[in-house]
Amino acid sequence: MIETPVVDCVGPHRAINCALSSGSRTSRLDLIHAIALALIQGLTEFLPISSSAHLILPFQILGWPDQGLAFDTAVHLGSLLAVIWYFRDDLLLLIQDFGEFVVTGKSTENSRLAVNLIIATLPLIPVGFFFRDLIELWLRSVEVIIVTTIGFALLLLIADWRPRDERHERGMTWVDAVIVGLAQCLALIPGTSRSGVTMTAALLRGYSREASARISFLLSIPAIAGAATLKLVDLFHQDEAVDWLALCTGFAVAAITAYACIKVFLALIARIGFMPFIVYRLLLGTALIIWLTV
Repeated sequence: MIETPVVDCVGPHRAINCALSSGSRTSRLDLIHAIALALIQGLTEFLPISSSAHLILPFQILGWPDQGLAFDTAVHLGSLLAVIWYFRDDLLLLIQDFGEFVVTGKSTENSRLAVNLIIATLPLIPVGFFFRDLIELWLRSVEVIIVTTIGFALLLLIADWRPRDERHERGMTWVDAVIVGLAQCLALIPGTSRSGVTMTAALLRGYSREASARISFLLSIPAIAGAATLKLVDLFHQDEAVDWLALCTGFAVAAITAYACIKVFLALIARIGFMPFIVYRLLLGTALIIWLTV
């Protein structure tokens, strides 16, 4: 008698691997879920509507299996590739001028922006390292998402409506960097939106809509890279079955949709403003309240 191997499905980030761990369990529905989740990741990572909330809701409301740590890492790496590729020319200038600044002390707009982006990233490192497990355990709930979705929508509304100096991202100061960096730490709470809270902070500091978005997107590179690195470390300590088709599909779909999202968002944000995203967040929060109370 051939015994069927038992797969450990207990705990977070394990369920979809159970579904994908053997040929008999792999189905078209699993791949559809993977594509849908990758689309959600790619479309929401850089919009001010919270990718973490949208990735949690299918499991909380629709009862989908958890995407698994390996899949989660793959779609984040896809988003990372998209933003690096889109800003490749800017990144090259930032790296070149920063290197020259380190070697010769010569300061330029690009080197100062690079330094301030590093400063803005620093607060997230200890907060993310020490509190991510606590947040994963206690704050991944619909109730938390409702509060953060509505609360930070209203804060974004205030930031978008108030008069601004229309500052450019290359005029970023170390004070701006500290404020935006501290705001970015709040994005660890599901429903807050890393893009949304950093854009809000930049708007409150007087930056234009497009400059706020560009600052947010550039800051996403070390943020996503750091998160993906931690996920890879966790992955190496787990014996998870890996479905490479799902992973590669998720990576490709997330990368393509994230790149398209960045391109369209930056092309339109100066004209349409943040109101469509604010309204969406308020409607989403309201819909979740109704769902909880019905």
